[in-house]
Amino acid sequence: MHRIVIVGGGAGGLELATRLGNRLGARQTAQIVLVDRNPTHLWKPLLHEVAAGSMDPFMHQLEYAAQAHWHHFKFQLGALSGLNRVAKTITLAAVNDLDGSELLPSRELAYDTLVIAIGSTTHFFGVAGAQQYAQALDTAAQAQACHRRLLAACMRADANPGSSDARPRIQIAIVGGGATGVELSAQLRQTAQILATYGLHPLDPKHDIGIVLIEAGPRILPALSEHVSKATAALLAKLNVEIMVNEQVASVSDKALYTASGKTLPVDLTVWAAGIKAPAILSQLDGLATNPRGQLKVHATLQTETDPDIFAFGDCASCPWPEQNTTIPPRAQAAHQQANFLRRALTRRLKGAPLPNFRYRDFGSLVSLGHFSAVGHLMGGVMGGSLFIEGLFARFMYMSLYRLHIAALHGFIRMATDTVAHWLRRSISPRVKLH
Repeated sequence: MHRIVIVGGGAGGLELATRLGNRLGARQTAQIVLVDRNPTHLWKPLLHEVAAGSMDPFMHQLEYAAQAHWHHFKFQLGALSGLNRVAKTITLAAVNDLDGSELLPSRELAYDTLVIAIGSTTHFFGVAGAQQYAQALDTAAQAQACHRRLLAACMRADANPGSSDARPRIQIAIVGGGATGVELSAQLRQTAQILATYGLHPLDPKHDIGIVLIEAGPRILPALSEHVSKATAALLAKLNVEIMVNEQVASVSDKALYTASGKTLPVDLTVWAAGIKAPAILSQLDGLATNPRGQLKVHATLQTETDPDIFAFGDCASCPWPEQNTTIPPRAQAAHQQANFLRRALTRRLKGAPLPNFRYRDFGSLVSLGHFSAVGHLMGGVMGGSLFIEGLFARFMYMSLYRLHIAALHGFIRMATDTVAHWLRRSISPRVKLH
């Protein structure tokens, strides 16, 4: 059978493997193989909630092996480390246990069609000390580490008497005023309040725990409209989140953050959400063309410019967006639309039919501020324009995005069952993780 290998089990890659498995794998029209460096999947837009402790990743993660069994595809554990386009094989790096012992050796995997969807990683922009001392949020493990560092800072502050000045006893710095940084700042404020309610610390959650959001540009949420940016800034001000704009971070240490303008900010926890870049492995793959950001260059069919048997989509691909004279932005909705497109396109390809071109449709953007609120704009509203929304309706729309992802993986009936199950579970669980 024709073998389709999908590398990367993020939102787009897992949805594509599931849909192709249901359509092609179940009928034995093609063999579908999903490769990922982790054994479990967690929707990446939820990582800020894991970092704040408001979401338990073990309740929401999905086992790739189980999903493969249910939906007629195969799963291989390992990280992409090489490509041989002549032999049509990829190389997977060895998998090691936590103690460093080898679980799986390095191995080769053959393909007829290869789809690369390995997402993106944090971009530290060469800032001294950032990669060493700042916490990234690329994986669930990193998000959990961020939450543990927050709890440790609260405990240390509780054990040590506060100073006589008005400075916060705990200072959290979030570098990057994009959606992740904004959502995390609001979520951390919510967590601070809940931890105080449970008696985990005696600190004033609004004044003893300082949160500062640092953005190099003139305003937060630079990718969204100025109206959304101003509304979000006003909501964050009510939560006592300090916003510093036009401020570049020059270096980071374990106890302080230094800006290019000469400011020094004492910090207990620095979270880096300032940008993303393509994984370094993409520029090492047997001559595949990449752009200056390291993304694989693809045609409108999502085939790479170098090899028509290799497709790429999501954050790791640079796909043209002719309507805007630019490339498609690295967003979850883009990966979701591209996964749907490839499900149809690869099915046509197996039949020898010509491939269509992918057309991206921007449905707007939503930013969650925890249980406090949500803001954003929906495209295609009144008279085909942009409709600004906020409050409860925006919060509901934001929550529905994750539910749609679950529906794509399990169907709407199982999604509804999963929603009810998690609601019942939360009714007897703390609102945040306490350890």
